[in-house]
Amino acid sequence: MNLFNLSWKNIQIKPLSTLLSLILFGLGVGIITILLLINQQLQEKFQKNLAGVDMVVGAKGSPLQLILSSIYHIDNPTGNISLREAALLKKHPRIAPLIEKTIPLALGDSYKGYRIVGTEHSYVELYDSATAATAKLWQKDLEVTIGAKVAAELQLKAGDEFFSAHGLMDDGHNHEENPLKVVSVLPKTKTVLDQLILTNVSTVRLLHKKPEIEFDEEHEEEEGHDGHDHEGHDHEGHDHDEHDHEHEHEEKKVEPIDLDDPTQGLTSLLVFFRSPMGNLLLPNFINQNTKMQTAAPAYEANRLYEMMGVGTRALQVLAYVIIFISALSVFISLFNSLKDRKYELALMRVMGASRWRLFFLIILEGLMIAILGYLIGLVLSHGGMSIFSGMAEDAYQYSFDGWRFLKDELYILIGALSIGILAAVIPALIAYRVDISETLTK
Repeated sequence: MNLFNLSWKNIQIKPLSTLLSLILFGLGVGIITILLLINQQLQEKFQKNLAGVDMVVGAKGSPLQLILSSIYHIDNPTGNISLREAALLKKHPRIAPLIEKTIPLALGDSYKGYRIVGTEHSYVELYDSATAATAKLWQKDLEVTIGAKVAAELQLKAGDEFFSAHGLMDDGHNHEENPLKVVSVLPKTKTVLDQLILTNVSTVRLLHKKPEIEFDEEHEEEEGHDGHDHEGHDHEGHDHDEHDHEHEHEEKKVEPIDLDDPTQGLTSLLVFFRSPMGNLLLPNFINQNTKMQTAAPAYEANRLYEMMGVGTRALQVLAYVIIFISALSVFISLFNSLKDRKYELALMRVMGASRWRLFFLIILEGLMIAILGYLIGLVLSHGGMSIFSGMAEDAYQYSFDGWRFLKDELYILIGALSIGILAAVIPALIAYRVDISETLTK
């Protein structure tokens, strides 16, 4: 019988003890691996979705909330800013020269959990410049372009119509008076673009416009009669009046936009600087001299990493403690099994097995437990990541890949094998030093 088969038989002698060691080892490896998966994929998504935005300008409130709502679309906005305030970024002599361009964002509505964003075509260019140049994007009011994930999940295609709901959740009032028409579907970009419904700013403003009282012909006729007999009424004059009413109804004036009303304004502006001087001068000026606030995406993203890092480090410490306990369990299991196997090891020596063969036999047992524990940890971590991905997708419309394998997992394997060897070294040395004559004569 070769060493591999013999080692496999030996670790099956005490199944409960071996199972405990495997579970502990797997939990430790699983926690460390899932933390790596979450951390790497979050950083990839956060960095990719920043899209080179230098600054976000919005209503006063939490800067982090402003970034989460305007860049990552996973939080509620801090409020709206008026169009007059937003125009300062293009017209103010101290601000405008420092700004290369701005992209407006108007939020407030959604459809089945997916956000409707009023913006410009340049917003698509941030994430997919080739598609923005060639694709047919929205052109008129009530036309929308949808992301790949929105199309796949909601089974929407070009030409379909739907009614938006007020608010960023799926329980708001439906705007049934203004159906939105899908004119195109964006290809998959693996960015926030995939989960958005894009249109122009005026569409968002139109959806929030209060409905006007329509001309009720029957009601007008009843009030005009008022119970009196109108026989002999001048029909020619009546026709003229009715024509005037119809003409007046057809030529209703469009309600003017109040430049100082935040409800008719924008949610935020994505700002791009001409030079690094903008980052030094603009935030203080805007925060101190306007009703708006600024937020730096890179800074807030790093602050978010730090906030998450506290919990991540705590879980990592817990994982290392579990792995240490697992290594200790492997050591105790192998050490105790040698008490019952000394006679067996002595017989192997009599039959020609060398001391080094016995040494490697015990080391191999430790390695087998480490490898099995590592595989259990991988299943737990990647399976757990798939579950977490489903939860994140339901809550934030953000998807993660549960079965992506990282290069760091090879380092974890090396660490697991090292722990298995270290846990088996002392029992292996005991097996190496087995005294044949003393053991067999007892």
